[in-house]
Amino acid sequence: MAQNFFRSTWRCFNRTSQSACKLHSCWHAAVHCESSLHYSESYRRVSLRPMRIISLLPAATEIAGALGLTEQVVGVSHECDFPEEANERPRVTHCPIHNAGLTSHEVDAWVRRALRENGTIYSIDEALLRDLRPDVILTQKLCDVCAVGYGTVAKLAQTLPGPPRVVNLEPTSLADIFDDIRRVAETCDIPERAQKLIRNLSERVENVRERTARIRERRRCFLMEWVDPPFCSGHWGPELVEIAGGHDPLGRKHQPSAEVEWQHVLDACPEVIVLALCGYDISRARCDYELLVKFPGFDSIPAVRSGEIYVVNASAYFSRPGPRIVDSLEILAGILHPNEFSEFVSRGSDDLRVVCMSQGARTELYRGSKADSRPA
Repeated sequence: MAQNFFRSTWRCFNRTSQSACKLHSCWHAAVHCESSLHYSESYRRVSLRPMRIISLLPAATEIAGALGLTEQVVGVSHECDFPEEANERPRVTHCPIHNAGLTSHEVDAWVRRALRENGTIYSIDEALLRDLRPDVILTQKLCDVCAVGYGTVAKLAQTLPGPPRVVNLEPTSLADIFDDIRRVAETCDIPERAQKLIRNLSERVENVRERTARIRERRRCFLMEWVDPPFCSGHWGPELVEIAGGHDPLGRKHQPSAEVEWQHVLDACPEVIVLALCGYDISRARCDYELLVKFPGFDSIPAVRSGEIYVVNASAYFSRPGPRIVDSLEILAGILHPNEFSEFVSRGSDDLRVVCMSQGARTELYRGSKADSRPA
């Protein structure tokens, strides 16, 4: 009887040991796998270590931060500055005229020449990119002026170990921006975080939409993307104006922004002008406001006569298609209908987002919702 007991115990121990050996072998193979990543039959990426992300877009860096992925972002573009931790990451791109102090006319001329001669205005530090060993690279096809082109990044990625997955973000509308949030989350296997974030953002959008639906007056609002030469807004810009209770007679909804004749601006008779200059913060945009006031016929514009010209921080909000695009909507709602959206209007200076310019005299400050875009 004792002999049967020991025989039974040995069989149990032997099976357990074999299972442990198999488990150890699997673990050993995984740890020593060259990339420590593999693809299943569904091509779903399974990571045995934290995913290493390089973001070549300020909006993508912001999306990653809102999804709780900041610690996994190992490299960023020269323009990424939010969340604050992005300023501590290695910069893998460069632009010769970034912070060079050029006028908007000089910037426009340089960009046109660079695109004509070189096809791009950016360079990538390939050696640094290799050293960072990314699993995912977030980039875009939308605009050759906004960031490094998708084709350049995709070609380079094919020469890297793995190779890393290149994720294209190409929004032209508010819905597309939300889709990009989903795309980043799904790529990093955290779709549930995107659902929570998008639900929060969507509720804020609907709050504005439902309230402006009751407003009969649709004020003519020119959302200006560049001053010299003048550019109208495109993509999501006119859509934001529309949801905020206005109408942009010059905007190109869901299409690229475009140069417009100054006479067309005068003919449109905008009641409100918002200077959302691509890539410019308020300080830089105010310099271009001083150019705008010298344009012929400027004083005849209704927005000028009523003192409703606003300079906004487009770099952080309007021209950055990330979670704070909803802040942009709330800023517009506060500008167009301050009585209805008094919660978006503030006299404080702790969160400067927009300044009202009345020949340089008025400095009323507006701010968006304090609602946190990040997941709890």
